[in-house]
Amino acid sequence: MYTKDDPRAALGGSEVASDIAAPEYHDFSGQGRGTWITRAQNVVLAYTRPGTGESLGKGDFHFEQVLILVNDSSAAEVVAGAEQVSLQGQGIIVIPPGVSEVVSTGDGDLVRLIQHDEPGWASRASNASSYETPHPRVTALSPGPAPVGGDRLRVYPLAGIPRDPQRFGRIFRTRAFMVNFLPLSEGPRDPAKLSPHHHDDFEQISLAAEGEYVHHIRTPWTTDSRTWREDDHERVGSPSVTIIPPPTVHTSAAAAAGRNQLIDIFSPPRKDFAAQPGWVLNAEEYPQDV
Repeated sequence: MYTKDDPRAALGGSEVASDIAAPEYHDFSGQGRGTWITRAQNVVLAYTRPGTGESLGKGDFHFEQVLILVNDSSAAEVVAGAEQVSLQGQGIIVIPPGVSEVVSTGDGDLVRLIQHDEPGWASRASNASSYETPHPRVTALSPGPAPVGGDRLRVYPLAGIPRDPQRFGRIFRTRAFMVNFLPLSEGPRDPAKLSPHHHDDFEQISLAAEGEYVHHIRTPWTTDSRTWREDDHERVGSPSVTIIPPPTVHTSAAAAAGRNQLIDIFSPPRKDFAAQPGWVLNAEEYPQDV
């Protein structure tokens, strides 16, 4: 890349501006029970380690939200209007706009994904100051079409969905979010088989649900050397939330001796994943933008 007044700029190639955000690491491991709230550009993430029978609160929401059941021992009951559903084990529940309440009926973790513009939520994030000015490289959220059949509680259990080598994880989409349950990894990842890559215009939120991970993140150089950063090789436990900004080069490696699992979250949903036949498991209910 070159500055605009450099004659070599006429040779072509894209200019990378000096506005690349820093990665963020929010590690909640070893902190006992409680709720921790963080955010990315388009999503507020509330991570709860609840007790059995604990209500996560009743609220009146303007927008659809998503409840992620993180662990095999997670269980929840959700009431929304006249509807009531429950789920045990890993999966997601999509909660329609309006008054709703989530109650934990197990001892596993629960995560709520809430739009950044839901009144009263963005300011509650521990890293709210990071987004006082929107990050210009991240695509703004424009929610997709309404789901087929209209707004209602929708339950998507992970149980019974086998791993398929032709599909990257197990992916669900809503109007505002995409959630990908990546396969369990037994033991550390082979260091000869990492997958460094980058995204041009969307953040990746990597939720460590089990085990430990090392997130390797490299910030590209710009014309302003004062913005250059050392490479990150950040080891995190579980649960933890890592926010990976565009266009950083990144890859994550399972690091614990036992079970390791990541859940990746994107907002807005990734169109490249959605374009792959069979990857989005509930694609028929949540049509893609035309």
